[in-house]
Amino acid sequence: MEEGFWQARWQRNQIGFHLQEVNPGLEKYWPTLQVAQGSCVFVPLCGKSLDLLWLAEQGYCVLGVELIEKAVVDFFAEQQLLPTVTQQGAFKRYSAGAISILCGDFFALTADDLAAVDAFYDRASLIALPDELRGLYAQHLSTHLPEHCQGLLMTLDYPQAEMNGPPFAVSPAQVEQLLGNTFTLECLEERDALGQEWRFKDAGVTRLFEYVYWVKHRSLA
Repeated sequence: MEEGFWQARWQRNQIGFHLQEVNPGLEKYWPTLQVAQGSCVFVPLCGKSLDLLWLAEQGYCVLGVELIEKAVVDFFAEQQLLPTVTQQGAFKRYSAGAISILCGDFFALTADDLAAVDAFYDRASLIALPDELRGLYAQHLSTHLPEHCQGLLMTLDYPQAEMNGPPFAVSPAQVEQLLGNTFTLECLEERDALGQEWRFKDAGVTRLFEYVYWVKHRSLA
């Protein structure tokens, strides 16, 4: 997706991907990872997700990255937080309390930007990218995160021909193909979600599954 596509979506408030609540899967499965309080959790393509706030409330330092500045500004405004704004390399960094968001291109992240990260949470990044960018995303994540990292990954799988993304279908086989060389993958949940996702049903989708993965760097094995 080009930046203009996402700029237009945010300007028109076409953000059906934004949840008005904390993701239930995050609340249910994050404790499984046993990430120590005080750790830094990286949230790529974070938008204005309430999941950032939930992670901070659990005692974590949270580092998001988001391309669209409106999303970043809206997050802090809606949470009644007054951020300090500084320049960090290619990014404009917004920070308030335990939450910082780097505004800029995910692919501009360096290993130095992520050096303090201990864990990551991807609910809407991998499925937001078309097939031609997914491999680049996975490679960038794999090579720039510290080796001790683990994370929680959520994906969707459905017949891609039945609906245009985003969100895009990412099958379990593709998750393994993209991340399996660097990470071990444990599927924590596989759920038939078609009955709860009216947008997909209205689009004519006949099958929809949601997956939650525990992703651990192979150096932790």
